[in-house]
This record gives sequence, structure tokens and C-alpha cells, in this order.
Amino acid sequence: MSAATKGVWAMVVAAVIWGASPLFYKQLSHVPPLEVLSHRTLWSAVIFTAVLAIQGQLGSLPRLLCGRALLLVGFAALMISANWFLFIFSVQAGHTVEASMGYYIFPLVAVLIGVLAFGERLSRGQALAVLLAALAVLVLTVGLRVAPWIALAIALTFGLYGLVKKRLGASPVPSVTAEVLVLVPLALIWLGLTGSGQVQEFGRPGGHFFDDPATAFLLVFSGVLTAGPLMLFTYATARVRMATVGVVQYLNPTGQFLCATLVFAEPFTRWHAAAFGLIWAGLALYTFEALRQDRAARRASVSAGTSATVLN
Repeated sequence: MSAATKGVWAMVVAAVIWGASPLFYKQLSHVPPLEVLSHRTLWSAVIFTAVLAIQGQLGSLPRLLCGRALLLVGFAALMISANWFLFIFSVQAGHTVEASMGYYIFPLVAVLIGVLAFGERLSRGQALAVLLAALAVLVLTVGLRVAPWIALAIALTFGLYGLVKKRLGASPVPSVTAEVLVLVPLALIWLGLTGSGQVQEFGRPGGHFFDDPATAFLLVFSGVLTAGPLMLFTYATARVRMATVGVVQYLNPTGQFLCATLVFAEPFTRWHAAAFGLIWAGLALYTFEALRQDRAARRASVSAGTSATVLN
């Protein structure tokens, strides 16, 4: 099996795990979402730190935890923790359809952020794709008489997270490790307050880690569910073209959407159908443009290499 093929399979497995993750977090519906988030942060920090230690890369952390880099890491930590919280909350509250919409919209939001933050130019196809996504949000807002705030917040927090990661310019695993380490003190404080009964989350008591062995196992395993797919994703991006990664990545929201509609039986109205139809059309157009640009870039690279060989 070639390195590229291994990369594709790693990406597929990561996307499928992410897509099926609502099934996991639904099992923790009796645990308030901030408590689940705190355990997810704590145990993923343990796993990421262990991985860095095994790889001999712990020395990369001090640079990320001081000066300007710490500000970027802190903002990235805030964005990814907000994204994780929104996803956990949406699954527990019966809004997984909206969460999947957020991850469908994200690539188009990322394109818009690229225009605003980096001055990138949109092709006509990309511009039309973004307009279709905006129209989908408008249709859903008019039809349901409320904006899809969860979807928009998930797409925006993930988009801003990607923006900060690009500014940071650090390797994926060390940067994520630094982010969760920044969040660990907050997670421990929250677990201490809720566990002692001093604070309740949404009127619900905390401290569910010691309820039963199954709950404890699930809370610890949330760290594995966070770290595992991310490492597979990192492995894939080093071996596969980004256009391919982008296409395979759609398995994630598709899995979430199927969990919501087929397993959780969440409401899916004609307004949802219209909005998702527009989003899927936008994504198809966006994917076509990405593949076309990737092929053009590769042809240009081959041509440049051929010209250099002839000149030499």
C-alpha cells in the first residue's frame, strides 16, 4: 500500500469516527456538557502530552506557552473549546442536525475568512458557493423563524480556530497539546466546583465521574476520541493532497447528519431540506473548484519542472 493510499484511509477513518461521535456523546447525556468538555480537555491533554514525550517533542512546548505565541495559543484554545462545547451541547439537546450543518458550512466560512483576513481572491465558483450557503441560512431563518445559531457558531469558531492555527505556524500535535494544557487549569477548577456542589450547570449537579464505572470510562475515553482522529488526520495531511483531504472531510458532517435523522429521529422539515440542498449544491461547486485548481497547480508544477530540465 502506497503512502498516499495509507493517508487516504487514515483520513477516511478519522472522518468516520468524527461523524459517528454523536453516538458516543449521546451516551453522556446525563452529564452536563461543560463537565463532559472538562473531562475531554483533561484526558486529551494527558494523551497528547504522552505522545509528545514518546516522540521526544516536549521541548517544542515552551515556545508555544510564552510571549505572542501564548496569546495565539490561548485564542485557539478558546475557539476549539467553544466548538467542542457547542457540539456536545447540540447532541445532548437534540440539535445534531444543526451541528452537522455547521460543519458543512465551515469550508465556505473558511473561504470567506481567507478573503477577509488574507486578501485571497474568490473564483466565480467559490463566490457562488458562499452565496448558496448564505441563502441556505436565510431560508432556514425565514422558514423556522429563528436563525441556526448553533450551526453558525460552530462554523465560525472552527473557522477562527483555523485562522489562528495558520498564524501560529506550529506543528499540529504540539500546538493542540499546548492548547489543551492552557485549558487544563480551567477544566480542573470547573470539575472541582461542580464536584463539590458549589456550582450547578444549567441547574444540574456535577461530579458524575464517580457515578458508575461506565460513566467514568466514557469520560476518560472522550480524550481518546479527541486525540485519536486528530493524529490520523495529521498523518493523512502529510501524505495526501489537501483537495483530497477536503473531499473526504465531508464524511464527518454526513455521518453526524445520518446519526441525527436516522438514529436520533430529530425533526427534519422541508425548510431543513431546502437549506441542506443549497448547502450541498454549494459544497459540490466548492469541491469542483478546489479539484480544478489543484489539477491546474499540478500541471503548472510539471510544466515548470519540464522547462527547467530542458534549460539545463
